Amino acid sequence: MSAQHRSPQRLLPATLLAVLAGLAQAASIALPGSGRPLWWLQLASLAVLAWLVARAPGWRRAAGLGWAGATAWLAGTWWWLFISMHVYGGLPSPLAALAVLALAAFLGGYYALACGAWRALAPGRIAGPFAFAALWLLAELLRGTWFTGFPWGAGGYAHLDGPLQALAPWVGVYGIGAVAALLAAALAGAAAPPRGAGRALVAPVAGLAVVAAAALAPAPGGAPHGQPLALTLLQGNIPQDEKFDNRAGVPVALDWYLSQLVAARTPLVVAPETAIPLLPQQLPDDWFRTLADQFGSGQRAALVGMPLGSFAEGYTNSVVGLAPGQPAYRFDKHHLVPFGEFIPPLFRWFTDLLQIPLGDFNRGAVGQPSFAWAGQRFAPNVCYEDLFGEELAARFADPTAAPTVFVNVSNIGWFGDTVAIDQHLAISRMRALEFDRPVVRATNTGATAIVDHRGRVTHLLARHTRGVLVGEVQGRSGLTPFARWSARWGLLPLWAIGVAPLLALLARRWRRVGP
Repeated sequence: MSAQHRSPQRLLPATLLAVLAGLAQAASIALPGSGRPLWWLQLASLAVLAWLVARAPGWRRAAGLGWAGATAWLAGTWWWLFISMHVYGGLPSPLAALAVLALAAFLGGYYALACGAWRALAPGRIAGPFAFAALWLLAELLRGTWFTGFPWGAGGYAHLDGPLQALAPWVGVYGIGAVAALLAAALAGAAAPPRGAGRALVAPVAGLAVVAAAALAPAPGGAPHGQPLALTLLQGNIPQDEKFDNRAGVPVALDWYLSQLVAARTPLVVAPETAIPLLPQQLPDDWFRTLADQFGSGQRAALVGMPLGSFAEGYTNSVVGLAPGQPAYRFDKHHLVPFGEFIPPLFRWFTDLLQIPLGDFNRGAVGQPSFAWAGQRFAPNVCYEDLFGEELAARFADPTAAPTVFVNVSNIGWFGDTVAIDQHLAISRMRALEFDRPVVRATNTGATAIVDHRGRVTHLLARHTRGVLVGEVQGRSGLTPFARWSARWGLLPLWAIGVAPLLALLARRWRRVGP
C-alpha cells in the first residue's frame, strides 16, 4: 500500500462506518430472527473495516477504528449477557449495560492492536492481506485463550454454510477465520486505485486455492462406528428465575425429569446441565434410589446434569452416567464461566452485586474419559465448554479411546429467548465438522438437537418448550487432521502461522533500515 492510497479520513464518518461494519459482523454469526450464519456478510463487513484501517492517516487512527469496529461486533454478538446480569442477576440496567460494553471494549483491544500494527507495518500489495490475516488470527487467539478465554462469536462461525466450511476438519474455526481475513483484506485492496492490480490478485488467488484444495480433497475423518443408536433428549424449560427456588422450579424439575427418565425407552436418555438442581445429599431419600434402580439393570443408560460435592471438598458442575453392570460415571466441567462458576481475582465486589445462585466451583481435568455404552464412547461437555475445540481435542490423544459421539448438556436460560441459542447451536455444528463427530445437545430451553458429523441438524426440538426429543445418532471413529494436530500441540501451530509472517516482515524492514 503506497502513501497515495492512504488518503486522510474524517474521524467521525470513518468511526461510524467502522461501528456499522462491526454490527454487520455480529449479525453474520447468526442473523437475528432466523439464526442463520451469513458468510458473505462476514467477508464484506471485515473488508470494510480493513479498507478503513488501510486508509487511516496513521497507526493510532487505524487502532482506534479497529477498536471501534471490534467493540461494536463483540457487544452486538453477546449483548444478551445483559439479560443474565440484569433480569436474573439483579444488577441495575445501567450497570449491566456498562458491564457488557466494558467487556467488549476490553476484548476489542486485541483487534485494535492488530489493526494498528498492520497500519504501522504498511506491507506491500502482496504481503498486505497475508499480514492482516496473521494479525487478525493472533487477535482471535488472544481473545480465545487469555484471561480464561471468551471466543464466543469468532468470525469463522459465520462460514458454517459457506465455501470455507470445507476447511473446518483441517484448520478449525480459527483457521477459517484467518482465511476469511485474508480474503477480506484482498477485497479491501481491490477497492484501492488500480495501480499494481495484477499483484493484488495474489492474496485472493492463494486464499481461493486453499479453499478449493480442501473442498476437492477426500473428506478427512473416519468411518461409522458401530450401529446407529436411538436416544432421548430432555428439555425441561424450567424458568431461570425459578430453577433454584425450592418452592417453584426445584420440585417441578425433580418430578418431571424423574418421570421422563423412567419413561424413556431408548438405549440412552440425556438430561441437561443442572437438570437436577440439588446435590445428591439434598435429594429426597427415594429419588436417586429410584433412578439408580431404573438404570441398574436392563438395556438403558442415562446421562444427567447435576452438581456434586460438599462444602469440605468443594463443588463441581457435573454429568452423572448410570448404566447396568458398571459403576456410576462422572464428568466434571473443566472450563468454568467467570463470575458464574468462579470468581476472578479482584472481582468479588462485582459478584456480590449479582443475585446468581452459583459461586466458586472446582475444575475437572482436561481430557476426562468418555462414557462407554452400547458400543459407543460418549464424551460429555457442559454448556460453553464446547466453545474450546482445542480442549475437546485432548480426548483424541489416544485414538483407540477417542470419543465417537459428543454430548453437550447446557442451560442458557440465563439469556432468554435470544440469538444466544442459535449461536450456541452453531458452535456445536462447528465442533462436529472439526472432529467428524456427531453432537447431541440436551438443554433446558434450547437448542435441544442432534447434529450429524457433517454439521447438519437432523433433529431439533422447539425452543422454550417442555418436551422430549427422540432421535438416532451414528457414532464415528477415526481422526481428522484438526483432531490429530490439536490433540498433540493444541493451538500452537496456529500461533506459529500468525507469528511467522510478522517476523518475516519485521526482518525485511530491519534489513532495509540496517544497523
